Amino acid sequence: MAGNTFGKLFKLTTFGESHGEALGGIIDGCPPGIELDFEAIQFEMSRRKPGQSSIVTQRKEEDEVQFLSGIFEGKTTGIPIGFIIPNTNQKSDDYSHIKDTYRPSHADYVYEQKYGIRDYRGGGRSSARETASRVVGGAIAKQVIPQIKINAFTSSVGDIFIDKPYQALDFTKIESNPVRCPDEATAQKMEEYIKQIRKEGDTIGGTVTCVIQNVPIGLGEPVFDKLHAELGKAMLSINAVKGFEYGSGFCGAKMKGSEHNDLHNADGTTKSNLSGGIQGGISNGMDIYFRVAFKPVATIMQKQESLDIHGNLVEMQGKGRHDPCVVPRAVPIVEAMAALVLADYSLM
Repeated sequence: MAGNTFGKLFKLTTFGESHGEALGGIIDGCPPGIELDFEAIQFEMSRRKPGQSSIVTQRKEEDEVQFLSGIFEGKTTGIPIGFIIPNTNQKSDDYSHIKDTYRPSHADYVYEQKYGIRDYRGGGRSSARETASRVVGGAIAKQVIPQIKINAFTSSVGDIFIDKPYQALDFTKIESNPVRCPDEATAQKMEEYIKQIRKEGDTIGGTVTCVIQNVPIGLGEPVFDKLHAELGKAMLSINAVKGFEYGSGFCGAKMKGSEHNDLHNADGTTKSNLSGGIQGGISNGMDIYFRVAFKPVATIMQKQESLDIHGNLVEMQGKGRHDPCVVPRAVPIVEAMAALVLADYSLM
């Protein structure tokens, strides 16, 4: 299976399955001499881990990172950083009912058609649990570029949206509620809605907005390695992501050039920032901001028609522990992937 490595200079390779012994990764290209904040790394893992609140999957995993190489006396040495995250709370029997059945909108069918075999326990390699390794890589990447500030937050759940620009939000409030929405009134509505959706045995999608500040001018490589192109690839590689837009995004398609152009100030900054901090694929020093759309989790606790390995249409119902809305736990994953991109391009 190819496609397990992300990055060009700062590279992350991940391995492991949802119900295997452990997940893990290898970070290659991390500069030597960086004094790591291990509490900060574990904090990022706690933001992503299951079982953290009543509105997420109740699988209980501590997600404690064990580093195997590349670190001496708390500092990076320049050699590959190897790490594992043990799986301790697998309930593989929860998936025995789909051993011979393909779940709707999951990777089950295509994995078996492509590889001739699949790990049906929690989706195996296609499980969102794989993203735990990305969060470790992103947490270290953040420490490679400490001057760059990356803040992601839940900006919508279903049709409940924050109706304020990001400049009006207090990012210190992101972690103040289980939805990870910095607007308290909107967060309350989102949380109540997710609980309602869970009672119905259903799931709901939403969006994560990410704001990157203090970005130096000049990150990005024309023509095929534009900064926004790499950010888009990073975000679209996350499980359940269905869309990515930066700056004015799709709204820009409805505007005139006279409305959309970011006019310069004398110091090189721009009066507006519909470009989203990137022009010609290169960062211009303004805030980079983008939005990522997540679909509803495919496993629902309702009966649905599905297909079995013999080609029969059968009825199935989801079992086990699943998120009614993946968005709150996706916030640190979005930040991690953004950090991997920016660390990589900073080293270039």
